[in-house]
Amino acid sequence: MSDNITTPTRTGRLDEWVAALRVYLEPSTWRMLFLGFSAGLPLLLVLGTLSFRLREAGLDRTTIGYLSWVGLAYGFKWAWAPLVDRLPIPGLTAALGRRRSWLLVSQLAIALGLAGMALCDPRTQLQAVVWFALVVAFASATQDIALDAFRIESADTERQAALAAAYQTGYRLAMIWAGAGVLWIAARAEVAPAVAGAQAAYQDGAWRVAYLAMAASMAVGVATVLLSPEPVRRVLPPARGLTAWLREAVVEPFADFVRRYRWQAALVLALIAVYRISDVVMGIMANPFYVDMGYTKDEVAAVTKVYGVAMTLAGAFIGGVLALRLGVMRVLMLGAVLSAATNLLFAWLASRGHDLQALVMVISADNLASGIASAAFIAYLSGLTNVSYSATQYALFSSVMLLLPKWLAGFSGQAVDAWGYSTFFLATACLGVPVLLLVALAARVRPRGA
Repeated sequence: MSDNITTPTRTGRLDEWVAALRVYLEPSTWRMLFLGFSAGLPLLLVLGTLSFRLREAGLDRTTIGYLSWVGLAYGFKWAWAPLVDRLPIPGLTAALGRRRSWLLVSQLAIALGLAGMALCDPRTQLQAVVWFALVVAFASATQDIALDAFRIESADTERQAALAAAYQTGYRLAMIWAGAGVLWIAARAEVAPAVAGAQAAYQDGAWRVAYLAMAASMAVGVATVLLSPEPVRRVLPPARGLTAWLREAVVEPFADFVRRYRWQAALVLALIAVYRISDVVMGIMANPFYVDMGYTKDEVAAVTKVYGVAMTLAGAFIGGVLALRLGVMRVLMLGAVLSAATNLLFAWLASRGHDLQALVMVISADNLASGIASAAFIAYLSGLTNVSYSATQYALFSSVMLLLPKWLAGFSGQAVDAWGYSTFFLATACLGVPVLLLVALAARVRPRGA
C-alpha cells in the first residue's frame, strides 16, 4: 500500500526537477550563454593580456602601469547608462529595437578596436594602441549596460537565475579564451618557438594573428544579436532634463544609503573602496612579472589563465558555502586576510626565478583566496542595497570598489622599477592591513530600522 503511494510521489518530484532543468534548454538561456561570451571577451584583452604583450615588446613597467588606467572606463559606466537606456540610434533602433541596436553597435566597436590593437605595433605605435584599447574598454562597458537590460527584459523573474548562470558560464569561457587562448595562438604563430625558461623575442606578427582572432571571436555575439528577438519594450517615463536625471539616478540612491546608515555610511564606503586593493594593485604587474621571470606563453596560459580560473571558481563556491554557514562578515574578514597573505607568496616566488612548480602552488593559493573574497564581497554589497534602488546602488558601489584601487594600480609599474618585485609584493600585502580594521568595524554597523 505504501509503495503505491510513494512511487507516484517520487515520480512527481522527479518530473518537477526535470521541468525545472528544462529552462537551460530554452532559447533565451542559450542566447545568454553566447552573449555572456561576448561580454567576457574584451576585459582581459585591454588589461591582463595587453600588459603581457607590452612587457614582451620591451615597454617599461612604469608605462604599463599607467596604461592600466584604461580599465577605469568600467568604473564610470553608470554615468552613460541612462543614455543607453533611452537614446535611440538613428535608423538602427527602428530596425532592431533599442536593446539589440546598442548591443550590435557596441560589439562592432569592440571588434574594430581589437582589430586596431592587432594592426598596431606597440614599439612604434603605442599611442594608437592606447586609443584603440580605450575604444574597446568604453564599447565593452556599453555592451555590459545594454546586455544587463536585455537579460532582465528577456524573461520573467523565475528564469532570471538560469539566465544569470548561463551568462556567467559564457563570461568565464570567454575569459579563458581571451587569457589562455590568445597566448596559445600567439605562441603557435611565432616564427620560432620560444625556448622553455628563456626570454622570448617579441614578434608582433604573432600578436597580430592572436588579436585578430579575438576580434573575429566577437562574431559570436554579433550573430546572437542578429538572430535574437527584441525583448518586450518597457514603457519608460519621459525624461525630465539633466537635473532630474542626476537627482534620480545618482543623488537619490546615495541619499537613501546615507539616510539608512547615517555617519556609518562613511565607514562602509571606505571598506568598499579598499577591500580589493591588494589584489587589484598587485594584479596589474602579474603579467609583466611572468614575462620577466621567463615563463613562456604556454606556461602562463595553462597555469594562470585556465587552471587559475578553475581555482577562482572553486574559491567562489567555497566562499558562498562558508558565508551561509558562518555569516558574510566572518568570510569577508577571511577573504581580506587571505588576499593580503597570498601576495606574500608572490614575493617568495620572485626569489625563485623560473620555477613552474612554485608558480602552480602560488596561483592555487592566490586564485582560491580571490574566489573566496569575491564571493563574500558580492554578498556584502548585495546586502547593502535598497530594493528600490538595487541596480543603481549596486552599480555605484561597484564603481567605488574599482576607482581607488585602479587609480593606485597605475603607479604599480613605477613602484616595481623603484623597489623590485619582491618589495612591491610585500607592499601590496601591507595595503591589506587597514582593510582588516575596516571589516572589524563594519561588522558592527546596522542600518536604521534593522
